[in-house]
Amino acid sequence: MKTVNEVSKLTGVSIRTLQYYDKIGLLKPAEYTESGYRLYDDAALERLQQILLFRELEFPLKDIKDIVTRSDFDKRLALDQQIELLELKKEHIDNLISMCRGLKLRGVRHLDFTAFDSSKLDEYAKRAKEQWGNTPEYKEFVEKDQKRSKSEEESMMADFMKIFEEFGGMKDQDPASAEVQDQVRKLQSFITEHFYKCSNEILSGLGKMYAGGGEFTENINKMGGEGTAEFTHRAIQIYCG
Repeated sequence: MKTVNEVSKLTGVSIRTLQYYDKIGLLKPAEYTESGYRLYDDAALERLQQILLFRELEFPLKDIKDIVTRSDFDKRLALDQQIELLELKKEHIDNLISMCRGLKLRGVRHLDFTAFDSSKLDEYAKRAKEQWGNTPEYKEFVEKDQKRSKSEEESMMADFMKIFEEFGGMKDQDPASAEVQDQVRKLQSFITEHFYKCSNEILSGLGKMYAGGGEFTENINKMGGEGTAEFTHRAIQIYCG
């Protein structure tokens, strides 16, 4: 048996997060001590590993809970997906490293954008979500996505990124101001119209993802300037209460 502190050190998951997982019924400890301390056995650690896998695939916690508690949940298939995802991420990072080395040799005027092509990674995530993503929101996204042409998709994404450019122009304001909060409402309405019904809960999760690093954060900051992703995140959290 491991204490919550030991599990946190072993996995890198904060104690507060483990307590929250227990509270929502996503990851229950194997037992509690007489003093109320949580204790985790190997089965609980295996469940935590499964949860972290689906967090890598950017699934909401509610959906993860539905998945890992299903009677037909295939642990071996989930592990195969994790391996494939990591291999694709490794390939993507290797391509970026090669591009940077090339820029160092040839100079920044050598324009090569192939390393930024994450289509295979995106396609994998899409296939995985088609298998596990049985939420109404994901089904709505797939339905709308299938109806769009390539040009319509490009135009839509340009409009979407324009919203973050506008957020960038508001960074000197209080994120709780009426103008900024109206911009958050505009973002939520755009997502609902073009992707899926964006509840406050979903919007809050998106805000965390926007500021969580990686391509989302980088692209948003490119549109609105450094700090735009974090500013947008703060404004969203205020909007969602």
